[in-house]
Amino acid sequence: MNPNDAPVLQDIHLPPDPSWWPPAPGWWLLAFVLFVMIALIVRFSVPRWRQRRRSVRALAEFENIVTSFHGQQNHLKLAADLSQYLRRVTLLRMPHAVALSGDAWLDHLDTAAGTQEFRTGIGRVLLDAPYRPAQPFDAPALIALTRRWTCAVLRSSHA
Repeated sequence: MNPNDAPVLQDIHLPPDPSWWPPAPGWWLLAFVLFVMIALIVRFSVPRWRQRRRSVRALAEFENIVTSFHGQQNHLKLAADLSQYLRRVTLLRMPHAVALSGDAWLDHLDTAAGTQEFRTGIGRVLLDAPYRPAQPFDAPALIALTRRWTCAVLRSSHA
């Protein structure tokens, strides 16, 4: 056979490289799963983050009230400030209870903290201190009671 008579063979044409778009179905599935996971993380993390931020602010406000009292020793102002503080924290955590007054308010505070000291102890000062002549009361006990109440309410709201 004559080599010049043989057919001339052409090189094999390779297919073009696959393009990056559109991605394969597996990549679409992975993107969807990642999107759903990120959405769920944001959905459940943001409210918890906001709750913690409010708790930190509430504790900072309480410490400001205590610091102000230690500087001025004004019992009437302390009772009024702590009463307003308790209302504000209650508004954040249990808005249905803000409208309570008198013994019902003290009962709610006792229930929220798991104590009886608001209704039967030093906590009664919160009801009548603004309406009577300035008389000293056991301010450290009221501050400690409010601190325990705050910790109990903030802890229960994180659960």
